[in-house]
Amino acid sequence: MLEEARACADVVARQMHTLDPRLETLGEQLRRLDPQVALTVARGSSDHAASYFAYIAMQQLGLPVASLPMSVVTLQQAPLRVRGQVALGFSQSGQSPDLVDSLRRLNQCGATTVALVNAEGSPLEQACQHHLPLCAGPELSVAATKSFVATLSASARLVAHWDQDRALLDAGLALPEQLREATAQDWSLAIDTLRDAERLMVIGRGAGFAIAQEAALKFKETSVIQAEAFSSAEVRHGPMALIDAQYPLLVFAPRGVEQAGLLQLATDMRQRGARVLLAAPADIVGRDLTLSCAEHPALDPLLAIQSFYIMAAALAEARGLDPDQPRHLSKVTCTQ
Repeated sequence: MLEEARACADVVARQMHTLDPRLETLGEQLRRLDPQVALTVARGSSDHAASYFAYIAMQQLGLPVASLPMSVVTLQQAPLRVRGQVALGFSQSGQSPDLVDSLRRLNQCGATTVALVNAEGSPLEQACQHHLPLCAGPELSVAATKSFVATLSASARLVAHWDQDRALLDAGLALPEQLREATAQDWSLAIDTLRDAERLMVIGRGAGFAIAQEAALKFKETSVIQAEAFSSAEVRHGPMALIDAQYPLLVFAPRGVEQAGLLQLATDMRQRGARVLLAAPADIVGRDLTLSCAEHPALDPLLAIQSFYIMAAALAEARGLDPDQPRHLSKVTCTQ
C-alpha cells in the first residue's frame, strides 16, 4: 500500500500523456451531445471517486449528476429513459457483473457510456462506447491508493476538457510535483492520536466529502477502526449526539467556500472535548495536519488523500496490522 501510494505522482504524469488526446476528443463529443444529466455507476473507492467527479462536474459544468443504484438496472430491470444522456462507470478491475451489466443496459437504452477503468481489456471497457484507461498499472494491495488518485485525476481532466477550462488544465500539469510534496507532509500526530482508536468520524464537505468517504473506508479496511464519513452540514443533525469527550474526529478543511463551516465545526467539537485532528492548509492557525495546495482548488482533494494514504499505511502497522492484506477482503469484488 505504501509503495503504491508513493507512486501516485508518476501515475498522474503518465496518465496525462496518455489520456489528454482521448479527453480532448471526448470533451468535444460531449459538448455536441449537451446532456441534461449524467449518471455515475460505481462501488467502494471507485464510488467515492465518482462523488468527486459529480461535485466538480456540477460546479464547473452546471450538469446535474446522480449516482445510479445498480439494482434498479440489474435486479429491477427498470426502463430508464436515458437517451441522449451520459453514463460513466468507475472501476479498478472492471469485472463486477452488476457494474458491467448496468453500463451495457444503459448503452442499449441510448446513453453515451464512458468507462474509467484501470485494468486493460476489462468487461467494463468492452461494455462502453468510450474507454478512459486510468494508467495506474497493476495494483497489488487490496486497499486501493494509486488507482483512486488516478480516477480523480482523470475525472478532473475530463471535466476540464469538456468545459475547455484552461486554468484547470494548466493546474493539472503541476499535479505530479505537488503530489510528491503532499507525500512528504508530516501526519505523524494522526498516528499517535488514532493508534488505539476504535471509532472515528471523518468530516468533509463539497469535493472534499469524497475524500472523507475514502478516508473512512481506508480506516475500516486497513486499521479496523469503525470510521464513518459525514458532511459537516449533516453531522450537526443526528450524528453529533455520538460526540463526547475524547471522541476522535478527522476534519478535512481544504480551501473553498466550505472551509469556514468546517473550521467552525472543528472549534465547536474541541469545545465539547472531542479529539479533533484538523487537516487544513498552512495558513490556517490551529491546524493539526497540513494540507498541500494545488494550482487550482478543485485539485486540492487529490493532495489531501495523498497525505492521508501515507499516514494510513503507517497507522495500520502501528496497530499491528498488515495494510496490504485486510481481513475478509479481496482485490476484486463481484456483485450481482
